[in-house]
Amino acid sequence: MSIKISSQFDAGAIDVVSVTSAGDIDLNIRKDSAADITQWFYFRVQGAQAVPLAIRFLNASKAAYPDGWKDYQAVASYDRDTWFRVPTSFDGEVMTIEHAPEHDSVYYAYFEPYSWERHLALLDSAQLSPLTQLVDLGSTVDGRDLNMLIIGDQEAEKKVWVIARQHPGETMAEWFVEGMVEALLDPADPFASQCLKEACFYIVPNMNPDGSVRGNLRTNAAGANLNREWNEPSMALSPEVYLVKQKMQETGCDMFLDIHGDEGLPYVFVAGSDALPTFSKEQKAAQEKFIEDFKIASPDFQSEHGYGESPYTPEVLTMGSPHITHLFGCLSLTLEMPFKDNANDPDEVNGWNGARSAKLGAAILQPVLRSLRG
Repeated sequence: MSIKISSQFDAGAIDVVSVTSAGDIDLNIRKDSAADITQWFYFRVQGAQAVPLAIRFLNASKAAYPDGWKDYQAVASYDRDTWFRVPTSFDGEVMTIEHAPEHDSVYYAYFEPYSWERHLALLDSAQLSPLTQLVDLGSTVDGRDLNMLIIGDQEAEKKVWVIARQHPGETMAEWFVEGMVEALLDPADPFASQCLKEACFYIVPNMNPDGSVRGNLRTNAAGANLNREWNEPSMALSPEVYLVKQKMQETGCDMFLDIHGDEGLPYVFVAGSDALPTFSKEQKAAQEKFIEDFKIASPDFQSEHGYGESPYTPEVLTMGSPHITHLFGCLSLTLEMPFKDNANDPDEVNGWNGARSAKLGAAILQPVLRSLRG
């Protein structure tokens, strides 16, 4: 049987250059469907059981974030349920996976995928709770549903908004939301029950359905980076942001969490709204309190490593978190998780993965509660 490579499935993305029966495979990482961004890959290899594969990504150095390949290990799975890291190297030009599959069919990906079917299952399961309302906000460029979960009493004084996967390839973000939603709906979780006494949660598990299914890293079907669309979103280019922002203006917002993944830094951290000229001492204090509380709630979270300070430019207001701080004056944070591993507590088999992201999603309810109580 000859070796076959395919990617015609949900989130699949790769360009095949050449394949030999000896297991030498040359590939190119495919660009986002409507933008010049290369980073995400996800493909299936068949017919290579026990064959020592050398999978070379010839254009790795031309990726959007080539620093992301340093100390990076790709993920693989035989059943798309259990994912593990495989030996991966980068010589500055070409990235190479070396792996001998134990079974005839194996999948390789940039990070553990979060499928559209799992997304729908998360929504369907959550709506069964009497605490939850499933809301359709509208449609994406490709006509997919943009859904939101409302958890708690909509008459509650405070409103907490959580969005994930503005950048669709950052799948750890929806794993995080899955963990957070399951915790919020767990009657035995004391932080959840207390949070729901204080606030109503408005959660958009997937801000970029089209990019997710198309196998894009960073953009939607129109080629828009949604996290640069918040100042002037449009139904033509960025309906996802337009519809969410419209709903936020209806409900108000007292806390905003925008969940992401970072290609380069092997840490969990947050970025705040410090660059805003109007960022007050009180807002800074609330942000710092949240950070310190989160470090107690989860040892996976830290504040030593992150993006650092940057000056204000007009681009700042196009990004979700600072824009929401500017618009509502509330605590707004961008949470970043690693594509690689957590260097403070590494896992050689799994690296940072979906399960760990979900645990972090549950843990964030503790600092959220403390912030809601002031």
